[in-house]
Amino acid sequence: MEKNELPLRIGVGAIVINKENKIFVGKRRDQPDSGNWQMPQGGVNDNEDLLTAMKRELREETSIKSVKILKELDEWTEYELPNYLLGKIWKGRYRGQKQKWFILKFIGSDNEINLKTNHPEFVEWKWINPESLPKIIVDFKRKLYENLLLKIKPFIN
Repeated sequence: MEKNELPLRIGVGAIVINKENKIFVGKRRDQPDSGNWQMPQGGVNDNEDLLTAMKRELREETSIKSVKILKELDEWTEYELPNYLLGKIWKGRYRGQKQKWFILKFIGSDNEINLKTNHPEFVEWKWINPESLPKIIVDFKRKLYENLLLKIKPFIN
């Protein structure tokens, strides 16, 4: 199947901001030596609403539950997989992702964060300054993260 014939996977993302106005990122299990980090994100199950999917993904990947939802971004974001990943990710069924992102305030304490979950995605986590987001993500998601950074700024006190 040609790349442009494949659909986009519907997903959600969580921009988690702590009390110091830093952003949660994790280092992916499947690329632990890449130097790339990302915010929690994942697919939406059939018949699952976006908010439920985001909370589930956040819990599955980080164990984080103590959040206050600040905003669901109005627009959808999209990214395309580079050719070298086509057919390797998501069993080859998608060419990229169409995502709905949520901005959240983390109101818990760091000891709530636990990556040893039933569906571990990350091997390491940290809080970073928002401006660092585009520098730590894989190249093919950089533009997406640059755009998300603009959306986050009003929520950074």
